[in-house]
Amino acid sequence: MFANRVVACSAAARADGVGRDQRRRQAQSRCPGLVVVEHDPARDTRAFEPVVVAVEAFCPGVEIVRPGVCAFATRGPSRYFGGDAALAARVASVVGRSCRVGVADGGFAAEQAARRDLVVPPGESAAFLAPLPARVLQQPDLTDLLRRLGVATLGDLATLPVAAVVGRFGPDGLRAHRLASGLDERPVAGRRPPPDLQVSTELDPPADRVDVAAFAAKAMADALHAGLARRGLACSRVRIEVETEHGEHLARLWRHDGTLTAAMLAERVRWQLDGWLATPGAVTAGITLLRLVPDEVHEDDGRQLGFWGGDRAATERAGRALVRLQGMLGPDAVVTAVVGGGRGPAERVHLVPWGDVRPLPPNPETATDERPVWPGHVPSPAPATVHRAPPSAEVVDTIGAAVTVTGRGSASADPARLSIDGGPWADITAWAGPWPVDEHWWTAAPRRRARWQVITADGRAHLLALEGGRWLVEATYD
Repeated sequence: MFANRVVACSAAARADGVGRDQRRRQAQSRCPGLVVVEHDPARDTRAFEPVVVAVEAFCPGVEIVRPGVCAFATRGPSRYFGGDAALAARVASVVGRSCRVGVADGGFAAEQAARRDLVVPPGESAAFLAPLPARVLQQPDLTDLLRRLGVATLGDLATLPVAAVVGRFGPDGLRAHRLASGLDERPVAGRRPPPDLQVSTELDPPADRVDVAAFAAKAMADALHAGLARRGLACSRVRIEVETEHGEHLARLWRHDGTLTAAMLAERVRWQLDGWLATPGAVTAGITLLRLVPDEVHEDDGRQLGFWGGDRAATERAGRALVRLQGMLGPDAVVTAVVGGGRGPAERVHLVPWGDVRPLPPNPETATDERPVWPGHVPSPAPATVHRAPPSAEVVDTIGAAVTVTGRGSASADPARLSIDGGPWADITAWAGPWPVDEHWWTAAPRRRARWQVITADGRAHLLALEGGRWLVEATYD
C-alpha cells in the first residue's frame, strides 16, 4: 500500500475483488480481513531475488519488470523443454505454488495470461485479450472515460480505428490500442547501443554494505543518463552487473515502460544491490566492480512534464510528503479538490482528504454516481474566479426596469445594463440564459434561482444568479 493505494496484492485478496490502484477503503470494503503492508520496494526486491534466480535456471537474460513480475523470451527454452505448456509447468513447479506463469505473444498479454495461469497459442493474443475489461490497462483516467463512452472491453477498443483513437486520446490512447490489439508496447528488437555508453566503477575497499555501493551507483546513474542525453537517446532497459572479490559475476535486467531517468536508475540499482547483499549465498565477498549497461535504448522524443515533475519518482515523493503531513496534522488537514457533478461552479468542486476515495456526487435526477450533465447546469467554459461571498448586483432593461424571470423560466426583458455592489453602470453587450433551477422542491426549504452569463462593454464577463428577487455575481470569467 502506497499513498492509500494498492500497489500489489495476494491471490487471495484478488479473489475477493482487490486490485492494483484501488483506494485503501475500497479494498478493505471488498476484503474485510485485508492485512495492509506499507510499500517497500527494497524489501520486495530482496524477497523476489530467489524467484529470479530460480527462473534463470531455464533461460539467461531474465528481465525484472517490477518486484514480483519478471519476463523472458520463451522461444529457445520452450523448444528444449517440449513446448510452452511444459516450460510453464516446470517454472511453476520450481518456483513454488504461489507462482503464476503465463505465455503469450507480448509482455502485456503474457502478464494477463499469468494472472490466469494460461498459455496462449501463438497469434491468438488479441483474441485472448478481447473479453478482458479495459481496466486491466492500469490507466484509470483513460479507462474511466472509455467506460462512459461504451468501450467496456479490450476487444471494443481494438476494433476502433487507430486514427480516431489517437485523435481523441493522444499517445496514451495509442499505447492502449496497441496493447488491446495484442501488440507489445515495446519494439520487437531494441537497438543495442555502442559499448562506450556503459559506465563502471571499481570499489576499493570492496563494498559489503548497500549504502556504500548505492552511493557510487548514484554518480554512475547520473553519468549514464548524461551520456545518453548527449546522443539524443533514452534508456528503457538497463543491465546491472557486479563482480566480487571471489570472482563472482552477477547480472540483472531491469525494464521500465517509459524512460529511465537518472533517479530511477539509481533507485533500481539500490534495490538490486539490496537484494543481492541481503540474500544468503548470493554473494560470498564484497563487491569490487559495479557496471551499468543500457541494454535497450531508443530515440528520446521528449516528454511533457506533469505538475509534480516529469517522472513517476517525483509523483511518489510528493505523495509521501502529503502522507507525512497527514500524520502530523490529521487526515482532514490535507485535502485535494475534486470536480464532480453540480449546476453552479461552486457546487462542482469538493474537497476530500488526500488518499481517500474521490467519489462523484450523485445526480439527484438519476440517483447514479456517474459524473452527470445536470439539468440547469452552466455551460462551458468554467469561470476562473468563484466568489466566496457573491457581491450584490442590479440588472435592468433598456428603460431602467429590473429584469426578472417568470414562473415559466423566461426573462421579463433583455438585460441591458449592470451595476455591481452599487458601482457605476456598465452596458451589457452580450448575454446568455436564463438557466432556471428548482431545487429541493420536495422539502420544507425549496430553492429557486436562475443564472445568466453576461459580457459588459469594458470586456468583463460574469456569471449572475437571480434568487429571491436579488441579483448576485456568482463568478467572474477571465
